Amino acid sequence: MQLNIGATRWLLDCGFGPEANAKFDPAWLDGVAAVFISHDHIDHIGGAAHAVEAGLPIYTTKRTAQALPPSADVRELPEQGVVDIAGVTLTTGRNGHALGGIWMHFDLGDGLFYSGDWSEESRWFRFDAPPPAKTAVIDCSYHLNDVSQTQRLAELDELIDGLPGQVLFPVPPSGRAGELALHLARRHGAAAVMLDPECRMAVENALRSDGVTGVAQEIAPLLQRGDLEAARFLICDTPNADGGAAWGYVRAWSESGRLGRDAHVVFTGHMTAHARGIGRVQGGYFRRWNVHPPLTDQIAMIKRIGATRFAPAFCTLPEQYFVEAGFGAEVFLHEVIPL
Repeated sequence: MQLNIGATRWLLDCGFGPEANAKFDPAWLDGVAAVFISHDHIDHIGGAAHAVEAGLPIYTTKRTAQALPPSADVRELPEQGVVDIAGVTLTTGRNGHALGGIWMHFDLGDGLFYSGDWSEESRWFRFDAPPPAKTAVIDCSYHLNDVSQTQRLAELDELIDGLPGQVLFPVPPSGRAGELALHLARRHGAAAVMLDPECRMAVENALRSDGVTGVAQEIAPLLQRGDLEAARFLICDTPNADGGAAWGYVRAWSESGRLGRDAHVVFTGHMTAHARGIGRVQGGYFRRWNVHPPLTDQIAMIKRIGATRFAPAFCTLPEQYFVEAGFGAEVFLHEVIPL
């Protein structure tokens, strides 16, 4: 999203993917004076190398900046606070979606709220309520779907209760790893759950921050565990099992004939072509874990901040929002939103 303030242009997020053929178009940087990044997932930060190459300042949190190239010109944003940037007041808050992830509120016109990705259902990540804004660009990744996390968890539990042997969960380490471990450990005991080194490191970092809730400390014992093979539930990077320990297990289980017999793979987030291929074979499954807002939370956000118009972001067929009356606000789909 490009934000034009007089003669100044800012770019809000610069990701690509998650499909391999969905590349970042450097043309988005034409005329841009600065880039703002909401969090470190590839579909929001994946094109940052182009901004670094162009010598552009990048505004993001200290934790998100760790995913940027070392030569990046980072201008640190608070995870929760207020800063002045070129005469514009920017308020940030934790987005409930990723460690170090934020939403942004620009004091322009009657207020502009950019949610980036956000969730209010996480028992792991903290979420801060944003201030009022008449214009909003909100995360509608789940479109008009209104299935709650409570129901998602019930569907997941029903599936894994019927699977014999080991279950692999491919996840983004800075995303679902911690809260999935928390859920499984609460239900099956800490001895049943193990994290691969990447996920373990991400969880350790999370527990040392103020970005996670108090209940997150319950999984501290998992960080002392050793051999992954000893666990029933394996939580591993990468989220689409196209690399890292997750791909190693899928490949080994497939070659040994275990996949679909006493070893299974459960995807819980967006699936690329690679993940969909695994999900179609015996032993591959999908059960969504909410990391974006269902329809009820989308509507509640618009009403909470008092927005009179909003643009649904990160979804296909946004025009279908025209017939969803629950928002009580104008749906704005034009390329330019005047403030």
